[in-house]
Amino acid sequence: MRILFAVQGTGNGHLSRAKDVYPELKKYGEVDLLVSGYQADLSLPYPVKYRFKGLSFIFGRHGGVSLWQTFRKLHPWRFFRDIYHLPVEEYDLVVNDFEPVSAWACKLRKVPCIALSHQSAVVQPCTPKPVVSGWFGRFILRYYAPFSTYFGFHFERYNARIFTPVIRREVQALVPEKGSHYTVYLPAYDDAALIRFLHRFKGVTWEVFSKHNKEAFTFEQIQISPIENDTFLKSLASCTGALLGAGFEGPAEALYLNKKLMVVPMKRQYEQQCNAAAIHRLGVPVIDSLSARSFRAVHQWLLSEERVTVKFPRETAAIAVSKMIEDFLHRTADSLNKAHA
Repeated sequence: MRILFAVQGTGNGHLSRAKDVYPELKKYGEVDLLVSGYQADLSLPYPVKYRFKGLSFIFGRHGGVSLWQTFRKLHPWRFFRDIYHLPVEEYDLVVNDFEPVSAWACKLRKVPCIALSHQSAVVQPCTPKPVVSGWFGRFILRYYAPFSTYFGFHFERYNARIFTPVIRREVQALVPEKGSHYTVYLPAYDDAALIRFLHRFKGVTWEVFSKHNKEAFTFEQIQISPIENDTFLKSLASCTGALLGAGFEGPAEALYLNKKLMVVPMKRQYEQQCNAAAIHRLGVPVIDSLSARSFRAVHQWLLSEERVTVKFPRETAAIAVSKMIEDFLHRTADSLNKAHA
């Protein structure tokens, strides 16, 4: 069986999950890998057959998506050209992790596209949603990478097609310790904004990982380092607590390691608002921004020893891929039977 595995390359979460999903897909056939987008700090240890610019949302410096930078980097003609030239009809199965080029190529050519992503779970009616409606964000989640059917990942199993997070092997191999520092990864804030907020908490040591600086430096008890996978994981494994964006993989990994966690969803990012609603339901504290009104909540969190206990299975990638393949084969068999009836 020829399989096209298409992965969103904006941010680190999709590529982190792909490291575990790709070997599972290889058990069922020949797999070609497609990656589109940028702003990721991870690379894949597998050969990538197709690389596209895709459609990326650019992190800002003040807690949200930079709409200006996002629109400035759009290349619609290149996007449509890539859709036109991508030979999705040559594959038996197209598996999509929120990747728009392959998704729209499949939709326009009526080729089935199976979503295997967090976003496909977020859009389901059964999953938690924020109080704010976010019609534009819902529109993006629904039509950015359309799919025929889905198997998703979320913080809880809200239905039979939704699985708990894929915890990558690198994280599973870590031995958690309780150190004296707090790990921070908030890519939508620049270093100046983080320092202005964090330096108010006297006596607290912060290890901040930055997308906006290539050189490490220290200000008072705040250590700023460029994001690097091994260094970040070492910090996360040995921290007292983690202050993270409301993405999916980062908070899931912190919970898996039984770390005290607080999340800050990005502004104008509906998916992160949904994640915040879901993770708050688990008992994780959420603040809406790094502003003066959040100071008390962060102070109370620093004093607290409460941790949310979760059980995320180690073999989620294998289980999800197996269920997806089983469903695909059943659908294919049904289609063939109807065609010959």
